[in-house]
Amino acid sequence: MKQRSVLVVLFDDVLSLDVSGPMEVFAGASRTPGVSYELRTASLTGAPVRCSSGLTLVPDGALVDARVPDMLLVPGGPGTRTPDPALIDWLRANAPRAGQLVSVCSGALLLAGSGQLDGHRVTTHWSLCETLARDHPAVEVDPEPIFVRDGRLATSAGVTAGIDLALALVEEDHGREVALTVARHLVVFLRRPGNQAQFSAQLTAQTAVREPLRDVQHWITQHPDADLCVEALAARATLSPRHFTRAFRAETGLTPGRYVERVRLEQARRLLEDTTDGVAGISRASGYGTPEAMRRAFVKALGTAPAEYRRRFNSPPAQSGHRP
Repeated sequence: MKQRSVLVVLFDDVLSLDVSGPMEVFAGASRTPGVSYELRTASLTGAPVRCSSGLTLVPDGALVDARVPDMLLVPGGPGTRTPDPALIDWLRANAPRAGQLVSVCSGALLLAGSGQLDGHRVTTHWSLCETLARDHPAVEVDPEPIFVRDGRLATSAGVTAGIDLALALVEEDHGREVALTVARHLVVFLRRPGNQAQFSAQLTAQTAVREPLRDVQHWITQHPDADLCVEALAARATLSPRHFTRAFRAETGLTPGRYVERVRLEQARRLLEDTTDGVAGISRASGYGTPEAMRRAFVKALGTAPAEYRRRFNSPPAQSGHRP
């Protein structure tokens, strides 16, 4: 049996789910014959830490006594905003020796502060991406994906994205069936790809202030297969195309065309994930018209074709009651 050691760093004001979520995934995988993750937690001194929720966690030991792990996992939480300098020093000295570095949510701030993210593409919680990029210009911050793999480094967005990343790591280590078994046990889908956006199209864009523009946003979402050219949308808002385009971008942060692209891509992904509808029907229902047009959009946005996307992320019917 091949055993992988996983060391989870603890500190005051850590987010408890950033710790427990990935650990439950690895512990669940270890129930499979032939799979073993040795899980240990450690704080700087070995003393208990108080989570941001008030929960107290008792570590297995002190970081100074911990041996070099196959995987070093750094969770996030409010405690990453003003970390103990001694923790940053420990990460600077020891993180390079770990086989794999993993951060959940704002744990990326700790790794960045210790110089571990320089020259790498990473992500973190959407609310911290701008701060991470500003304070660490040598780091390539991508605010879109829920997790990013870059060599031995893996970073994830907020909270539940740590579970998605842990499932992806289990799948990489032990195959899809093991990861799928864990996902079923935890009542989550093994389907969210790392390049899935942290937000839906509607949440990525701001909600328009004026009611006619809000109505147009809602119309686009409900009718992705309709004629959504600027002229048609402007007419629905009773504005000239030029005025509509300017107002829509000012109030939502996106051009009408970009918003339509995101809604259609989101609709197509959902149908590929949740249904057995044919690609031709999905392309029409999503407003692409033809499978080839949808394929081009998927390759451009996701780097993969619709058929491959479905193969990896379509959920079995038995799971249809689970959360996405």
